[in-house]
Amino acid sequence: MENQEWVLCPVCKNKTRIRIREDIMLSRFPLFCPKCRQETLINVEQLKISIIKEPDAKTQMPVL
Repeated sequence: MENQEWVLCPVCKNKTRIRIREDIMLSRFPLFCPKCRQETLINVEQLKISIIKEPDAKTQMPVL
């Protein structure tokens, strides 16, 4: 059987509803935590999870 792991929430460190295997590759996956209700973008490659930090949207100034 292949190696499997539960994906942990990067905010509260609890288990999410997602399991990954060694052969899974995810890019910009929106991971939702049912406990803390946070959504985080992650990348997964060979059971290695990296968190994508995006800058907040800037307020646009109207052009006069």
